[in-house]
This record gives sequence, C-alpha cells and structure tokens, in this order.
Amino acid sequence: MADPIIVFDLDGTLVDTAPDLMASLNHTIAAASLEPVTYDDLTHLVGHGARAMIERAFTLRQAPLSSDDLDRLMARFIDHYGANMPGDSKAFPGLVESLTRLSDAGYRLAVCTNKLERFAVTLIEKLGLAPHFQAIAGGDTFPVRKPDPRHLTDTIAMAGGDPQRAVMVGDSINDILAAQNAGIACIAVPFGYSDPPVEQLGADVLITHFDQLTPELAARLIDEKRAGAA
Repeated sequence: MADPIIVFDLDGTLVDTAPDLMASLNHTIAAASLEPVTYDDLTHLVGHGARAMIERAFTLRQAPLSSDDLDRLMARFIDHYGANMPGDSKAFPGLVESLTRLSDAGYRLAVCTNKLERFAVTLIEKLGLAPHFQAIAGGDTFPVRKPDPRHLTDTIAMAGGDPQRAVMVGDSINDILAAQNAGIACIAVPFGYSDPPVEQLGADVLITHFDQLTPELAARLIDEKRAGAA
C-alpha cells in the first residue's frame, strides 16, 4: 500500500512570494514606461502566473498591450524573477515544524503549483525546503494544471503517494477545485493571495497557522473523505 500524502500549493501557501513577484512585475512594466502597481492592485492575480499580472497591470494603467509585447515582457519578467530568487520570499511561520511532524508520522509530502517547475524547484531548494518533499510539480510538469484534478493526482503518483489517503493544502480556488474534482480532502490557509476570501471557497477545513496542520488532522480528513465516498 502506498503511503498517505499531503500536497501543498507553493505561492501563498508554503512561501510568501508576493514581494518578489511584485518587484519583478514592476521591473517588467517599467520597460513600457508604466507607473508601478501595488500588491493591493493585484492580490487576486498573484499565483495565477506572470502573464495575468502583466495584462492586469496594463489594464489598470489603461495602456495598450499587443501579444508580441506581452511575449517580450514575459521574457523580461522571467529573467528578472529567476535572477533574483529567492529575494525576500520566505516560508510562512511554523511550516518547517509542521513538515517535520508530518514526515515523522509517515506522510509523504509534495508540491503542486502552477508556477513554472524550474522556478518552483529553485525557490524551494534555495529556501532549504527541498529535503522535505518527495515531488515538486509545476505548472508545466504535466499537460494540465490546477484546477484540473490530474495535476494533483499526477503529483501524488510522482511522489509515490496514495490518492485515497491524500490531503491538498492551498490558498486559492484553483487548489480547492483541484482537490474537490479529484475527490481529495482539502485544507485552506488564509494568509495567501485569494480573492474572494478563502473562507468562502468551500474547503473542508481552514487553518490559520501551520501549528494546526497535524498528522491527527490529516488522518481525520482522510477518514471522513473515504467514509463519505463509501
């Protein structure tokens, strides 16, 4: 029998990456002479990819944006973000202790993010978190990405986990929908980048600190999900 597994989103769940994403975005749009934007302008787009943030920044500044310009600006964003990683990004409080508790209790751990795989891997490695995870799957690892449930289930398979004994932890509707579509229990965290508030997204449980993510909570959610499917 495969091991139970906890799968985490990355941006806004494991790591607060907003400061560096915004820095790279403003560096990018400066090439088009746009005034900087703020986190409050784009909070609901952090975690949805650089393309969406660039497009929204141009919309906010009422500036035209062609597809060729968008491709060029995407390349500028990627160059800047990759060169400055990890920057000011940092793990949320209590994360490492929670990962250690879960591993010690026999849970496999994995990351399922819509971030490009090479950036996800680099960020996790530079923050010293890589030894905790059996798999790191990005938005380009498979032909599909969240909220498609196959992104989640393929990540579980990559990590050698049991999809019947799995929990997804995330901060956005994409995370919760991926879990729900896969029939997997989901935990929401409110310190990420969701709009509307994550409390409204229908997760099985909301935790406000990683101190609350315990093996006992994961086991209870898995048991409840399996009982409900019986």
